[in-house]
Amino acid sequence: MPEYRINAGDELEIYVWGEERLQRTVKVLPDGTIAFPLVGQVVAQGLLPQQLEASITSKLQGQYRGQVPQVTVSVVNPSGMQFSVMGRVKAPGTFTPGRYVNVLEALSMAGGPGEFANLDNILLLRKQGGQLKAFRLHIGSVFKGGSNLEDAGVLSSITKIEPGDTLIVP
Repeated sequence: MPEYRINAGDELEIYVWGEERLQRTVKVLPDGTIAFPLVGQVVAQGLLPQQLEASITSKLQGQYRGQVPQVTVSVVNPSGMQFSVMGRVKAPGTFTPGRYVNVLEALSMAGGPGEFANLDNILLLRKQGGQLKAFRLHIGSVFKGGSNLEDAGVLSSITKIEPGDTLIVP
């Protein structure tokens, strides 16, 4: 299971050991940053919680003569983990699972494919960098039951859904 990376919209609890005044629950802003006392704006999006801990510790260094107390970052509400499913599914919409899911789980959350869904031509839209990328997924054989999961086509189609992805089922 991949480690969870912080997303815009996530709610974080940040605690600096022994410093009650530096305990905060913060929401990651749409630009991927958080504001933290004595540090200012810090980029959080895309980081693992322990990477954000290291970043805050580094920025607090100038405030302490000795070693900075232990910084702990916890994701208390992973609400930035959203994706959408549209088209021929029984319950299209936007979903916030709170964990990483794959394409099959995403379709299940949307009530499963509709009666006339074309599962060999699903479109996955994903933002990468500043661009929108489109991927074609072919998972019809998985639903027909005769699938060999070693098929490269099937393995590539049971891909992890990323925050902000949109699945379109024709």
